[in-house]
Amino acid sequence: MPTGTTAEGRPDLDALQSRLGVAVDPELLTLALTHRSYAYEHGGLPHNERLEFLGDSILGQAVTVRLFRDHPDLDEGELAKRRAALVSGVALAEVARSLELGQFLLLGRGEQLSGGREKVSILADTVEAIIGATYLSAGPDEATALVLRLIGPLMADPDRFGAALDPKTALQELADRRRAPAPVYQVTGTGPDHSKRFHAKVVVEGVTTGLGEGSSKKHAEMAAALDAWTKASTPADA
Repeated sequence: MPTGTTAEGRPDLDALQSRLGVAVDPELLTLALTHRSYAYEHGGLPHNERLEFLGDSILGQAVTVRLFRDHPDLDEGELAKRRAALVSGVALAEVARSLELGQFLLLGRGEQLSGGREKVSILADTVEAIIGATYLSAGPDEATALVLRLIGPLMADPDRFGAALDPKTALQELADRRRAPAPVYQVTGTGPDHSKRFHAKVVVEGVTTGLGEGSSKKHAEMAAALDAWTKASTPADA
């Protein structure tokens, strides 16, 4: 049983809300944590995709306004690049991991067995769903504040921001500085052609240093590169 669940196997909402720093209606928060695989296995329950749709819009607006206000020197093109990095699945999955969000998810058995609690797409989508749930429960101001709390550390850390913007380049530069061999990417695809998922790993001298998943080879490699960069940049005693 994941550590973020109660004795009844439900998400520990109090623990999660403490990490989020905002009170969210328990029913809405549970819905935000409910993946469609769990919903289908339990008789077609509602799942989090509508909340994800709402949260995506709120996330984009909050990040856009903050970038516009904080960087009056940047042109439209550079602002767009930074926004794209900050709202990307890779960045949102990093946010989710900082919250240890995976342990709170309601997943179907198949997703659990295939590592769904660490999948970039599932983690990123759940972050957006939680933002949507916060908007409906606590209002737009609290939802915007949540976005800025979650994304703020990435905005404030130039190195980590650069890694989120271009993780493959950031990882290669880190390897060059450490005089390590160039990272090698290995990618496999699963599922039918119309909904194929790609799984990537970064290998250095035969050792897997990062894992990633996405809807394209490029996105999977980016996720794996950021995973490897994050692990390599985190002190051993952190």
